[in-house]
Amino acid sequence: MGNDTMGNDTMGNDTMGNERYERGWSKLKEIDGEIGEKIFKSLESISPDLGKYIIEFSFGDVYSRDGTSLKQKEIAAVAALTAMGNAAPQLNVHINGALNVGCSVEEIVEVIIQMSSYSGFPSALNAINILKEVIKDRKIIFEPVKDNKNGDRFSIGVERLSRLEKNQVQILRNNLDDIAPDMVEYIIAYGYGDIYSRKNLSMKMRQIATIAALTAMGTAKPQLAFHIKAGLNVGLTKEEIIETIILMCVYAGFPAALNGIGTAKEVFMSL
Repeated sequence: MGNDTMGNDTMGNDTMGNERYERGWSKLKEIDGEIGEKIFKSLESISPDLGKYIIEFSFGDVYSRDGTSLKQKEIAAVAALTAMGNAAPQLNVHINGALNVGCSVEEIVEVIIQMSSYSGFPSALNAINILKEVIKDRKIIFEPVKDNKNGDRFSIGVERLSRLEKNQVQILRNNLDDIAPDMVEYIIAYGYGDIYSRKNLSMKMRQIATIAALTAMGTAKPQLAFHIKAGLNVGLTKEEIIETIILMCVYAGFPAALNGIGTAKEVFMSL
């Protein structure tokens, strides 16, 4: 995991005694100190301050917050980075981090597959290939199991979607039947019949992944509002939802996180 004083030696004397920096470096070591060292050493010649800010803010301020576990945070990070589709090295880091804090390969596979519903198949394919690299590098023995369902996909999807919001199937029909009725079939049969009914990831974790991804993408406020409410319906607390959205300021920036917080506020006030 590296020397405990690596950060101080690398970033200069101004970090000595810096509580935020020390707290951030300690939290980063819990997730993946070895990879963290490589990243921050790579910044020495061009922008050591960037490394300092990453440790102090991302890990000292945000990752050190209570309200969600490191496992929940890393599920959220993998989902967001997969959905954004433009940060392969960072996704590699956080897949490793997710494994380090207790996520299984199966859970990470499920998060990535789920993102195909929100950010499309190219982003999911790219993320799966990064996961394959991590599995190979870590020499993990992994045997995938195909999800062979029995029953009508649409009916299964109706049941799963109704767990999130009992009236949502009818809402979809009301909104889409007059313009694109096939979309109702695709959303329910694929998004919920195929994906949400899969094993190896709890409903709560699925909602954390979705809330993180939709916040980071920043293009789907109505869908984010739905999944915030759905998260509450399957047992997430308001604190867990807010902490997941706050975490996204690290990956998608403050505007995306602020918009997500605004959406959550509207949902909470409507209940």
